[in-house]
Amino acid sequence: MPVTGGGGEEGAADGAAGGGGGSAATGALRRTLTFRDLLVYGLLFIAPMAPVGIFGALQATSHGAVTLVYLVATVAMAFTAFSYAQMVRVAPRAGSVYTYARVGLGEGAGFVAGWMAMLDYLLIPAVAYLFSGIALHALVPSVHPWVWTALAVAVTTLLNLSGVRTAARAGFAVLAMEIVVLAVFVVSAVVELIAHGAPRGWAEPLTGEGGFSAGAVLAAVSVAVLSYLGFDAIASFAEEAGGGEDGRGPGGPDRVARAVLSCLVVAGVLFAVQTYLAALLMPVSAAELAARPAEQGAAFYATADSAVGRWLQDLVAVSKAVGAAFAALAGQAAAGRLLFAMARDRRLPGAMSKVDAGSGVPRRALLGAALVTLVAAVGAARRDDGLAQLSSIVNVGALTAFGLLHASVIGWFWIRGRRGRPPLGRSGELVGRSGELGGRGGGLVGRTGELGGRTGELGGGPPSVLRHAVVPLLGLAVVVAVVVEASATAQLVGGVWLVAGLVVLAVQHGGRARAGGMRG
Repeated sequence: MPVTGGGGEEGAADGAAGGGGGSAATGALRRTLTFRDLLVYGLLFIAPMAPVGIFGALQATSHGAVTLVYLVATVAMAFTAFSYAQMVRVAPRAGSVYTYARVGLGEGAGFVAGWMAMLDYLLIPAVAYLFSGIALHALVPSVHPWVWTALAVAVTTLLNLSGVRTAARAGFAVLAMEIVVLAVFVVSAVVELIAHGAPRGWAEPLTGEGGFSAGAVLAAVSVAVLSYLGFDAIASFAEEAGGGEDGRGPGGPDRVARAVLSCLVVAGVLFAVQTYLAALLMPVSAAELAARPAEQGAAFYATADSAVGRWLQDLVAVSKAVGAAFAALAGQAAAGRLLFAMARDRRLPGAMSKVDAGSGVPRRALLGAALVTLVAAVGAARRDDGLAQLSSIVNVGALTAFGLLHASVIGWFWIRGRRGRPPLGRSGELVGRSGELGGRGGGLVGRTGELGGRTGELGGGPPSVLRHAVVPLLGLAVVVAVVVEASATAQLVGGVWLVAGLVVLAVQHGGRARAGGMRG
């Protein structure tokens, strides 16, 4: 039976989300996730072979320097990962960037960050489900893609509802399968290169064909960074991460921070290795690929087929089909935590702030996320241009939220934190009656140590110019550049969604002001 969440209920003080074990009976999420679990969720959402679908487009755009593109993209996204690592130690709660923007910039900015992140946390899984449905339809043509898509949503939703550790274990098995398939590709490619040599220069994936073009590489980087969206989902599980080797104990925020950074590094290495080998084995040049845009989407598969054999192409296709569904599982789980956190703070309907007593997950928030994703994915699956339409509108929301994340680092460490301001201002959701960060026994401190984790940023020492100014400003510049390069459709949808969020925020603000006046 669902129980009351942390926001605003007296009994919730007993279940400190920022404390130790937590209890579903008091509305707290359970601290059971280990470092491996967190890393699995992040890598699942990203997908180890994420470059497969856009390899051809990046190879053509960068004039053959696709591996350099991913190396630069990894560095570019490292700024965002570092900002996440800073803020998760300041506010180790569910909600991710929504919570961090509230801490660093204030209530309004926090709502906007959560609202924009919500767009992508709901739509990116829909794209992944649709991709899985299309891939499975290709293997079993007698079943329509929308049926496979709906089935994938149902299976992964049941796993998420069964508990965070159960879903993490299933995700680990699928992630292991994807890594094995990637390893098979790497070994097969290396054997082929040793036996027959490379059709092109060994340095071309780093320097390009016919000369290096910085403009072409940067244009491709603006697309490649989208492959990394998902590592940030790790921060959504901050209230479910334990610190000890058994998943419990102090240090949970540090564990989340390490998982975020590690996920990005691992993904960057995997992306660079597979694109380097694929680029060396490509049967056509980047210029030829640029002249045939219709062939770019299947370029990676065609390379595997021509260099090794059809069996490897089919193996990669099956891996991508299953992996996409479980990438959506991780995305759906993160979306549920975001909805839960916003509902707990009375920014969304309070029903979604309930935590199930049996499984310890925000069941209603997960079901709400699953319903929206199901409608979007199945609706797109029934259209011939559904994948193109759905793909064209994702990402801008997450990128906008990333921008607010970087601003939050500056806002907290240089302004709000230095004033000794409580982490969420006057509203007191982190302290107040619900006491999420430490319950009755810990106040703002709880078991994780000072509010800044082991580094003690809240009360100790001046901010760092490099970590708390230069890095977030560089990250913000990357985000702006990518948003500018986004499609017009994505910019339009993002703008409309932002305006809708501002309207909701204004209505909520007016309602709270009237309620405050009546109490006065």
